[in-house]
Amino acid sequence: MCNQQEIVNHSKIQKIFEDVFFVTGTMKNEFFGSMWQFSRNMTIVREDGNLSIFNSVKLNEDGLKALDELGKVTNVVRIGDMHGIDDEFYIKRYNAKFWALPDMTIESALKIDEPLIEGNKLPIKNASLFIFNTVKRPECIIRLDKEGGIMIACDSLQNWEAPDEFFDESTIKTMKQMNFFQSANLGPAWMHESQPQKDDFVRLKDIQFKHALCGHGTPLLHNAQQAFQERFKQAFNI
Repeated sequence: MCNQQEIVNHSKIQKIFEDVFFVTGTMKNEFFGSMWQFSRNMTIVREDGNLSIFNSVKLNEDGLKALDELGKVTNVVRIGDMHGIDDEFYIKRYNAKFWALPDMTIESALKIDEPLIEGNKLPIKNASLFIFNTVKRPECIIRLDKEGGIMIACDSLQNWEAPDEFFDESTIKTMKQMNFFQSANLGPAWMHESQPQKDDFVRLKDIQFKHALCGHGTPLLHNAQQAFQERFKQAFNI
């Protein structure tokens, strides 16, 4: 979905929790045979002065200055196969380590430094990895063990309740028709491309968390697990 370079247009970096930050930017891409313009999110986690970037979104010069004030970017983490166009920018700019699932589609210019494998180390302490096993395109979620559990997701979990200033009008109309704008949603494009099966969500619904920071939409805070469990039941009757 997010595989074409786009203009640099984004919000300010928001502090969501202590050492957890969030920024929303623009993406323009050909999708289902037409050009779409929509929003996407980057999550930044700070640990011991080092920053790990999830779902990278290229920032403008003011944004990069604000990012540098937070700490040093040391890790770029790709958790969804449909994102990643801006990973190379951050890896080269900061000489950062690149983390990704081993079977992801990786550009020839990049090499995975640290594969995301269950049981292996992660870029952040006190975190755990959930991997979707049934999907056609690799996807995972990182859970931070803080604030009652924070899920960092890419396309699988979304919270696009309404279009924002990063959309164009034609894309809003199309995405309304395709039911993208729902709270605690499973990404419609991801469902179509990856075709996840029930077994993954049986495992996912048992993971304890309170908050979700997704690749698309606004942060879902405090009641995220309950909201997504209701969605899993609706989609898979579990």
